[in-house]
Formats: sequence, C-alpha cells, structure tokens
Amino acid sequence: MNRAQIVLTSLVLAAFTVLGVGVVAFMHQQTEPMIQAQAQAALNRQLAAVLPAGFDNDPAATRRELAPDGLLGGKGEPKVYQARQAGKVTGVALSVLAPNGYSGAIHLLVGVTREGTISGVRVVAHKETPGLGDPIEEAKSPWIHSFMGKSLADPSGKGWGVKKDGGVFDQFTGATITPRAVVQAVQHALLYVEQHKAELMETTP
Repeated sequence: MNRAQIVLTSLVLAAFTVLGVGVVAFMHQQTEPMIQAQAQAALNRQLAAVLPAGFDNDPAATRRELAPDGLLGGKGEPKVYQARQAGKVTGVALSVLAPNGYSGAIHLLVGVTREGTISGVRVVAHKETPGLGDPIEEAKSPWIHSFMGKSLADPSGKGWGVKKDGGVFDQFTGATITPRAVVQAVQHALLYVEQHKAELMETTP
C-alpha cells in the first residue's frame, strides 16, 4: 500500500468515525427528552402512591434537599417531596436507602403524614434475589402495604422489626435479611420526620 492509499484509508476511517459520533450524539439528543419524561412520569406515579391523598400541588416540583443525615441511609442530601392541600403541607415523601439488603442497597420512597403516620411505601430499586427477597415489590406481594398507618408509637419499641426478631412485620420464607432492612429503613424515615418536622412541614415557595 503506497502513501496515497494510506492517507486515503485514514481519511475514510476518520470520516466514518466522525459520522458515527455524530449519529450517536444526534440519537442521544433526540431520545433524552423522552427518557426524562418517562422518568418524571414514573416519579409522579410513585409520589401519588405514597403521599397522603387529596394533595392539590405538584409534589415533584416541591423537591427539597436537606442536610445529609445518616437516618436516611445515603451520604448525599436527602430528597424530600411535599404534598400540599390549600397551601398547607399534609405530608412528605422521602427518598430512603436501606443499605443492608441481602444483595445490596434497597432504594425506597416513604410517605409520612403531618401527624407522623406512614401514608405509603414503595420500593424504587433493589437487587434482591428473585423469588426470595423480591416480595418487597408491590407487584409481587402486598407485604409493602403492611406499613400503612404505622407510626413510631404503633408499633412501639421492638415492634419495629420482623416477627423473627420480636416485631410485628412478617418476614419471607428463606429471606429475613431483606424485610428486616426495609422495616429498619422505614422506621428511620419516621425518626427523621420526627426530628425535622418543623423544617419538613414548612411551606416553601
């Protein structure tokens, strides 16, 4: 291959590379809004599932990031969404991390009313073993609904645990670590709300 052929081949390869990068960038630009819209729709559904009913605002638009707190499991700023009715905060949804799942961290969305009771819990993401730990998903089991109406006073003390540990919440056959992690994370969310209630229930622009 002579010099001219080498130069021509290099130019052709460079052109294809530039074209390929351009196509990828174009596709990303075209699909990014759709991906963001789908993610926003999923968040809206999850918030509606865990927040107190009857809110008349857009909870996703009231997202607040507060000072990091170990109770919620993450190292970053806690994400909190407010539900409001006639301008008054009726409850909040907190993004909570249960770091001690069997196969890794379990991401939760926990709704808490102004009175300090659970209005809903949903699993956002997890890596638990299918058939063993995945009953934490609403689609697989009604177990996640067992938190509805619970508070720090009901149950009290050791009641916030799985039955194997003396608590009131069911564990799964062959899988105790997963529900134990979720129960602890939900309890911690209630503790966080109790400790930061004034700030969380404050109406902000």
